[in-house]
Amino acid sequence: MPYKKKPKNKQELSAKSGTGRKPVRKKTVNKPRKATTPKPRNAGTMTETQFFQWIRQVLRKASIYWKPISQVRKAAQVPYKGPNKRRKYSYICSECGKEYPSTEINVHHKIECGSLKTFDDLPGFVERLFTEKENLAVLCKKCHDKEHGK
Repeated sequence: MPYKKKPKNKQELSAKSGTGRKPVRKKTVNKPRKATTPKPRNAGTMTETQFFQWIRQVLRKASIYWKPISQVRKAAQVPYKGPNKRRKYSYICSECGKEYPSTEINVHHKIECGSLKTFDDLPGFVERLFTEKENLAVLCKKCHDKEHGK
């Protein structure tokens, strides 16, 4: 087998490969920039909307550990009697009365938490999110979507 010499540069490489063409550069057109939204939060990295979305997300994550929510889930819990040996419990939907696994249920706030778009909304949102058992119900995903009109 004869020894082949490696190409030294791109021109030799393109000559050997048979294309012989140089890549065509596209002309860039200077488009006018869109007006950017001011980012006054988190050292200039968040808009007001992003900031309140972040607060809402953190509060909702913290509500998982709220005792009345776990008490409502516990009250709807029944022992599982089926073929899946790994599943211990089922949960009864308070709307339709059927049994569902934990992945198919939601704890529903009877009075909606509402939106969180300004600091004025914050006290009401927190009060409705961290509510007592009377304002909570365990619903399956289908019934929960019906309640919210989805």
